[in-house]
Amino acid sequence: MAIVIGFVIILISMTLHEAMHAFTSHWLGDDTAKINGRLTLNPLSHIDPITTIALPLLLIAVGAQPFGAAKPVPFDPRRVRWGEYGAALVGLAGPLTNFFLAILGAILIHNRIDYQMPKEFLGTTSVMALWISINVGFFVFNMIPFPPLDGSRVLYALAPRPLQAVMESIESLGFAAIAIFIFLIFPLIQPIINVVYDFIFRLFGL
Repeated sequence: MAIVIGFVIILISMTLHEAMHAFTSHWLGDDTAKINGRLTLNPLSHIDPITTIALPLLLIAVGAQPFGAAKPVPFDPRRVRWGEYGAALVGLAGPLTNFFLAILGAILIHNRIDYQMPKEFLGTTSVMALWISINVGFFVFNMIPFPPLDGSRVLYALAPRPLQAVMESIESLGFAAIAIFIFLIFPLIQPIINVVYDFIFRLFGL
């Protein structure tokens, strides 16, 4: 049951995440996402089988904090208003969507609007707890400033040109960059990530 409900939550959360990237870039004057069919709430246009579905579901199954990413929404930073700052807004739009979805879940829990699952389902007893956990995971993971994660767009706006060139080289690796990050870098920074998770859950009063 937790896997099925987790799958539904992932579809909703990541679809809204990617759609907000697309809508924000379009609002800022770049129609690249629209041309590529990403200006939509259709989850099939946004999900990646590995990073959107398999990775977070595997983490749920083993009782770990789920995180993941969808197919990056294409956009041209040169075409959005306000240059790198506009591109940073595009990058922030997705993770902030997940953060606000997590806030919504916390509000529902505090108002006792929730559905309790039997404890034997992977130890998960609350749909909203799973909702919050998934969305907080997506928010924190995607805000890490490592290309091509969304947080890197904010770093691009603030970084000097030599650092931007290094980031562009990493981003050009595509999925390989994500694999390097997940398997080599993420384990090293996981203690810091766990502190951030704990802080957000305390902020929500959970």
